Amino acid sequence: MVEAGDSTVHRTVDVPAEAAGQRLDQFLAGQLEGVSRSRVQLLLEQGGVTVDGRCEKASWKLRGGERIMLSADPHPLPLKAVPEPIPLDVVYEDADIAVVNKPAGMMVHAGSGRSDEARSRGTLVNALLYRFSRLSSTGGELRPGIVHRLDKDTSGLIVVAKNDRAHAALAAMFAGRRVKKTYIALVHGAVERQRGTITAGVSRDRTRRTRMTARPNENARSAVSHFEVVRQLASRFGKFTLLRVRIETGRTHQIRVHMASLGHPVVGDTLYGAAGQLTDQQAARRKAQPERLKLGRNFLHAARLEFAHPVTGKPVELEAPLPEELQVFLSQLEGGTAAGN
Repeated sequence: MVEAGDSTVHRTVDVPAEAAGQRLDQFLAGQLEGVSRSRVQLLLEQGGVTVDGRCEKASWKLRGGERIMLSADPHPLPLKAVPEPIPLDVVYEDADIAVVNKPAGMMVHAGSGRSDEARSRGTLVNALLYRFSRLSSTGGELRPGIVHRLDKDTSGLIVVAKNDRAHAALAAMFAGRRVKKTYIALVHGAVERQRGTITAGVSRDRTRRTRMTARPNENARSAVSHFEVVRQLASRFGKFTLLRVRIETGRTHQIRVHMASLGHPVVGDTLYGAAGQLTDQQAARRKAQPERLKLGRNFLHAARLEFAHPVTGKPVELEAPLPEELQVFLSQLEGGTAAGN
């Protein structure tokens, strides 16, 4: 039974005997209409749920007969992005679109986070709303203007729609693979082939939900990545390959997953097997204290975008150079002094 509570209790749920043995989060998600299990888990993490007056973990097993109280609203108001004075590197702008060079560390739009307030701040969307007078409404109040995305720790070019007409045309171009997207990536190891194409489908990893996988399964979505070696690096920190990668599809973590599937994870990408820091492998021979090098982000940069303008049809070709932190990192690998000893 679910009842309305007082001003501090949004819901009260009495646990029937037949629910004994169920996980707390699973039971609550089944009792609260329109509330996902992930939302229940967030409420539990934030202390918004008590079982007989105690805070319990999502995995806590019910015995039957408990009283569950929710002190937080399980149906929060939809998030709405607000303007924030965050600096933007705008590389192209006209009446219909803008192209921005996104820094690493910035989310494109709000997602799951520590709290609803934290989720709706500090994103590219917040910066766009402050900079531009209007954006397309197709993506809703949380994602105005957003046609495609870059991972938080990936830098580079992203195109934004200022109106719904441009948004629809751009979305059709992305869906039809008519936008050419080229990235620069530094990966671990020496990639043997000078160029190649990876066609492994990409899907959510069933055991680690924050990851994607290129292992075959029925839920995999087609993904195509073409890579070309720019140069090989043999450094005292190991062997690396600088790649130019063009993607035909834009699956979540696509380049990161594809390169990791070849045994060459992107440098800095600890989610897919890269080391958190690099260690001087020759220090023992010199009987010296090993130097250590840490990037603090993924070495993946969306360097070039090519597409037909969604309104005029004229070709748009834009480039963004490697950010300074990636240039410095390359110099350190190629013989400069390593920082952060």
